[in-house]
Parts: sequence; C-alpha cells; structure tokens
Amino acid sequence: MNPELVYFRWSHYNEKARWALEYKGIPYVRRTLLPGKHVKEARRLTGQTSLPILILNGKAINDSTRIIAALEETFAAPPLYPRDAVLRQRALDLEDFFDEELGPHVRRVGFAATLPHSVYMAQLFDVEENFVSRWLYRGVLHLAKYRLAQRMKIDPATVENSWRKIEQALDRLEQEIQPGGYLVGDAFSVADLTAAAMLSVVVLPPEFPCLPRGSRPKSMEGLWQRFQGRPSWQWARDIYRRHRGAWMPAPAQPVPVLEIRQKAALH
Repeated sequence: MNPELVYFRWSHYNEKARWALEYKGIPYVRRTLLPGKHVKEARRLTGQTSLPILILNGKAINDSTRIIAALEETFAAPPLYPRDAVLRQRALDLEDFFDEELGPHVRRVGFAATLPHSVYMAQLFDVEENFVSRWLYRGVLHLAKYRLAQRMKIDPATVENSWRKIEQALDRLEQEIQPGGYLVGDAFSVADLTAAAMLSVVVLPPEFPCLPRGSRPKSMEGLWQRFQGRPSWQWARDIYRRHRGAWMPAPAQPVPVLEIRQKAALH
C-alpha cells in the first residue's frame, strides 16, 4: 500500500515532507485538511494536533523531520542524509536550525500579511474543497481572524521580532552556502531541502506545487519584495529549480494520488 500524506496545502513544513516524498520518487496518496477542521483527525491519528502526518506501513508519523527520517530508513535512494557521518550530522544540525529559527518566523510574518485578507488566505488552503465547504470555510475564517492573530501571537512587536530572527537565519544560510551551491558538501541534502522549503511560501518559486491563484494583496507583494533582495532568495529559487521541478512539475489541477516516476539519471 502506498504511503499517505495528510497535510495542509499551504504550509512550508508540509511542503518539506511533500518534497521529500517526491524527491525520492515515492508514489503516495495525498489528503489535504483545512486548518481548524484538521484537529480531530490529527488527534485520532497521532494524539497531536499538528500536520503533516505520514501514514507509512500502518504507522502514523507526525513532524516533517521525523517523516524524513522514516523515509530515509525505508527508501534509501536517492539519499537526503549524507553518507559521511560528519557531513550527516552537520546536515541534521542545519535542518534543526532552519526548522526552529526560520520556519516559525516566516509563518508569523506570512500570516500577519494575509490575515487581513481572509478570502485570499482561505484560497491558499481550500482549492481542493467543494463549493459549499469553500463558502463555509471562508465565512468562518473571516469571523475568526482576530482570534487567530491572538492565538498565533501576531502583533507589531512579535512581527518585528520575527523579522529580526529571519534576517539572522538568512545571514546564517548565506554563510553556509558552499562553492557548489549546497549547504553541506557538494550534494543536495536535507539541509538544502529544509531551508528552501521554509522559504517556499514567501519566495514562491515556479516549481512550488501550491502557488496562489489570482493576484496577491499588496501586503503579500511587500513581503515578497522584502525577501527578494537577499542572496538567499535566489539561492532558494535555484534549489527549487534544480531539485524540485526535475521530479514533479507543479500539477495544473490537484490530484488525489501521485504516481511519480523516479528520474535518477537526472541526479
């Protein structure tokens, strides 16, 4: 039975898990859930409330880092962990750094920019729902957006602090880039995948499979432009071009099952 990924359509942590599956060429079932409505199902599967969740060999695994570790054990090639022990530990350390020091702050500034535009924000998550579900979800999100801002601790001070943390994390990223363009050694690894995935929802590379439809609010354009001047912005787009689109071009329409052919000759 193919693995099943339960995830949010619009999320950099969910993109991290999705990319790992597709990079390895693993056929899998996609199941998207809407934020808020996901809680009951996530608790049923893992006892937690976070996504993504991978169901692999009958076991539900949550957290993108744990998902990649399980994939490395079960599907060794192509590897995301360097074979050399020293390089592997460095890659894992960088994965943890970008998960903790970049991802949460990108999420905060992203939500701060989109929460005032509840219809646009809903469209990021609900395109695979039927008309009635979309209509209901957009209404609920509009009513709940101020409560969401409180729950996510979004205010001018926290957003400004997140921008400082992002700048520090991007400084580190840019310092870590090796002559060959990778963060660890001379090959693509979990470190590159994690850093690029954490930036996906603001960099919006063409290969990102969940690009927003229609025009973006000015607040999102400003967010995009603020990242655009950094060398890490072009680095992330280049990593996507080299290692995302080669495996799975973004589908024109959502599909429930991805049958992905391995293209090892490209790597």
